[in-house]
Amino acid sequence: MSSKRIAWFKEISKNDIRLVGGKAANLGEMHEKFPIPDGFVLTANIYFEIIEQENLKNEIKELLEDLDVEDTGTLQSTSGKIKQLFMNLSIGNEMREGLMDAFDELSGGNDDFITSIRSSATAEDLPEASFAGQLETYLAVPRERYVETVKKCWASLFTPRAIYYREKNGFNHLDIALAVIVQEYMPSDVAGVMFTADPATGEDVIVIEAAFGIGETVVSGTVTPDTYRVDPGTWAITSKKVATQAMKVVREGASTREVDVDEEDGREQKLPDNVIKELARIGKNIEKHYGETQDIEWVFADGLGIVQSRPITTGQESSGGDVDENGGNPPNASKYGKRKILSGLAASPGVGFGSTRIVTDASGLDAFKKKEVLVTGMTTPDMVPGMKRASAIITDEGGTTSHAAIVSRELGIPCVVGTGKATTLINEGQEVTVDGNQGFVYEGRIENLLESEAERIDSEKVARSTIITGTKLFVNLSSPGTAESVAARNVDGVGLLRAEFIAADIGKHPKSMIAHGRGKEWQEQLASGIKVVAKAFYPRDVVYRTLDFKTNEYKELEGGSDEPDEANPMLGYRGCYRNITSKEVFYLELGAVKQVREEYGLTNLHVMIPYVRRVDNLARAIEMCKAQGLERGKNFKIWVMVEVPSTVFLINRFIKLVDGISIGSNDLTQLILGVDRDNENLSNLFDERDPAVLRAMGMVIEACKNEGITASICGQAPSMHDDIVDFLVRKGITSISVNPDAIERTRRLIAKVERKILLDAARR
Repeated sequence: MSSKRIAWFKEISKNDIRLVGGKAANLGEMHEKFPIPDGFVLTANIYFEIIEQENLKNEIKELLEDLDVEDTGTLQSTSGKIKQLFMNLSIGNEMREGLMDAFDELSGGNDDFITSIRSSATAEDLPEASFAGQLETYLAVPRERYVETVKKCWASLFTPRAIYYREKNGFNHLDIALAVIVQEYMPSDVAGVMFTADPATGEDVIVIEAAFGIGETVVSGTVTPDTYRVDPGTWAITSKKVATQAMKVVREGASTREVDVDEEDGREQKLPDNVIKELARIGKNIEKHYGETQDIEWVFADGLGIVQSRPITTGQESSGGDVDENGGNPPNASKYGKRKILSGLAASPGVGFGSTRIVTDASGLDAFKKKEVLVTGMTTPDMVPGMKRASAIITDEGGTTSHAAIVSRELGIPCVVGTGKATTLINEGQEVTVDGNQGFVYEGRIENLLESEAERIDSEKVARSTIITGTKLFVNLSSPGTAESVAARNVDGVGLLRAEFIAADIGKHPKSMIAHGRGKEWQEQLASGIKVVAKAFYPRDVVYRTLDFKTNEYKELEGGSDEPDEANPMLGYRGCYRNITSKEVFYLELGAVKQVREEYGLTNLHVMIPYVRRVDNLARAIEMCKAQGLERGKNFKIWVMVEVPSTVFLINRFIKLVDGISIGSNDLTQLILGVDRDNENLSNLFDERDPAVLRAMGMVIEACKNEGITASICGQAPSMHDDIVDFLVRKGITSISVNPDAIERTRRLIAKVERKILLDAARR
């Protein structure tokens, strides 16, 4: 396929980026599975052939040599000269005939057939480079304007913003080619953009922006679109922000034009609920196909059509925040002591300060200085050089998927969009603070916000340069609500994710819910809690311990009155044995794990079986995992808890069945010493540092080292006793999992012990 001039969508896959560019490769990849209008691609081979034959390569090289891309006037002049070179091209008869034959085959001889012609650079739509809005798209192109439009696409590889972008991101101008997509034009009553995760915060929610007419108005920020948010777990529409649309762009014949929208019609919801949900499902399926979150352009008339899809690109991450829809102050705003001027959409996180510069179009960028705040009705691709210099960006129009939002996130510049009146309310040269986390603009300098932002940036720098140890440091976690803050700290993953707290929040006994036909609901709620943790730590490992409620704890749940009465629940019906005999609940748990891994793509989630007494019990639990599609392999691990003495004595048999173990020092100490760990009268006897307990731990770690599998610990011992940490590291444990409050202290201690081991070895 490498020598082809023309490639049809059905011939293209995601592996053909070098030939057809990222945009076209994605269309070919999706063509068979999703509602993609048919088409073909004029490959990069044609582009390279043209610039070689016509000597364009040398002429372009000379024009770009020593070009100062920060000189806006020279940049635009050079771009114009290169564009003219392409428009003056004379395409030979043989090539022209091939181009026309492909067009006629696509049209089927229909004289009224029109196409969408799109540029697809060979470095476009890669995860590290969005090229958002830099290359040209032409809609409703008839046969007679086809070849001329192809030339325009080739020329768009050298627009001012494309030259600037490549220069600043280290792309060689002449190494990149431009393929051209020729696709059946799909009319649109409504069109827009969809992100399969919140592009500003990364939250697992589908964000859809919709406007009447052609979708370019949404991408460019010409209009403020409707914004719908859909929960991918339940497919419920969790929020709607319906904007009033005063104009739309429509196609008339072979051209497009702006038309007014009736005031009453403009206030209507742009997409019906059933189409919103259908579109959301398509988006998640595309995300699942690619294995990463997607930025998708779509159209809707008689049905839905997908125009393009690419990975979401962001410049930084933040916790984000909600806009005050009533125009009031955000929480605690009064403490800043300054007036809030505007509210908008939090499009790109961060906080910026500076004097404002109102720019109406790209020609005004010559006066725009570094670290000023760019205020504009909407950004256009030609404004990218200026955007790069901004300390923050504010727009009147646009949503979180507009050009301003996408480019600001990629550049890492705070941005608030859709304020409606920034260019009229803000004065030229006025000092403002822009909060891209919350979507607010304040008068003057807000020191608290700027200091908090500086601290966040500093803490991120420290986190990236914090102590690194050979022994992994994991964290024990119970509540999904703390996952995000804990994940931001210097930990290598979750060594113990307890299921009990999530199940307790659900509040109902799983068997009772199953009996009432609500088992799937219980699974969904469990998956929702697990997902929060797995997502916060992704791609770091999260080891989920299956339910280990004791009977007295199950009784506390609604519907738990049928639980057996046990004299000593600590030694009763719990852990692995309960899993394999109470199959329906265990299968729901495994279903939740599978759902998080497969539907949300969180393959960092693994399973650990608790309180195992016998080898055959563990083998049965692993068989049940396999039956549910959770089979041990390169990307999915099963661990076993070592907390019953039988697992210590028979450790060599247990570890043949698993990928790792984790020592549950609480129960192991209790059962070795015969001490009820919940009995306050025996507290002096409960000590994980007892020689018998340490010997058991040492035996287990040694066996794991010999077998080459992971050995960890997740009990309270290393969180409470420094000498336990010293012992475990010297024994060669693979990882240590501690409570959140012990993270930093334990990391320092591990590093200290490891250094001493190395020093002792060197001295010997």
